[in-house]
Amino acid sequence: MPEEFPGERLVWLPFEPAELGDPPATLRYEVVDPTVDVPSSVDDVRFYVAPYQMGPAVGDVLARMPRLEVVQLLSAGVDHVRSRVPEGVTLCNGRGIHDASTAELTLALVLASLRGIPDFVRAQDRRAWEPRWRPALADRTVLIVGYGAVGEAIEARLRPFEVEVVRVARSPKEGVHGIEELPALLPGADVVVLVVPLTDETRGLVDAAFLDRMKEGALLVNVARGAVVVTRDLVAALHAGRVRAAIDVADTEPLPADSPLWDAPGLLVSPHVGGASSAMWPRAHRLVCDQLHRYAAGQPLHNVMTGAY
Repeated sequence: MPEEFPGERLVWLPFEPAELGDPPATLRYEVVDPTVDVPSSVDDVRFYVAPYQMGPAVGDVLARMPRLEVVQLLSAGVDHVRSRVPEGVTLCNGRGIHDASTAELTLALVLASLRGIPDFVRAQDRRAWEPRWRPALADRTVLIVGYGAVGEAIEARLRPFEVEVVRVARSPKEGVHGIEELPALLPGADVVVLVVPLTDETRGLVDAAFLDRMKEGALLVNVARGAVVVTRDLVAALHAGRVRAAIDVADTEPLPADSPLWDAPGLLVSPHVGGASSAMWPRAHRLVCDQLHRYAAGQPLHNVMTGAY
């Protein structure tokens, strides 16, 4: 929609406009974190760039924005906000912001788990020299479940490790299997990487039946959402020695001190840091700046969330 006069439309940003480089001069900007304080200008906000938080708090303010037109998230997932976006308001996710960071962490979790890095760190703490043979990533089959932008970035980083990559997405296409083929693909995978969004279809996807179909001793890596995995079933499979796992997410975050995951054997835990790297903010600023230029010019926005996933 064209601008009627400069400064009419208000944009809430979680960072200074200068971080964007050259944001449209026809828009008006305020730096606001509504999880901390909601200024009176809430009545005028047209474009809301939410703070980078995984919890639902960033969506609490939405019902108080009568003129809101666009919600731009900095996360790839939208499950924490989607149901609260008012009808008629465009929701955009942060596709592209976290591809590099999440792919790097995925490779780190895979390599650390396979090569036993956590054991070496614990041995170092004891000043103990404990060499061990461990499985390599080379010559393995890696199954990527949820093959989108992040999945592509993960595959690009896997390729130099001499692996076979099998791709699974919601719908089949050339070179990518449909989700309905997953049960038949699981027994052939040495590493299973979860990078699906959390939807009604993916919630509890990894249950006891899923884990039973995995190859004995295979590695499960979850960089998606915690609720994609049934925690009690994963814990049981880990204690039985059926699989190993590395998770960057949990169904309850922060992970409670009494969670059985802490003591589960063969498990590596990182605290939901897939996007938390120096690579994130430059990509976030570029995306937001481009979206604002499109918005100011009345052009179609990127990353509009229209389907389930």
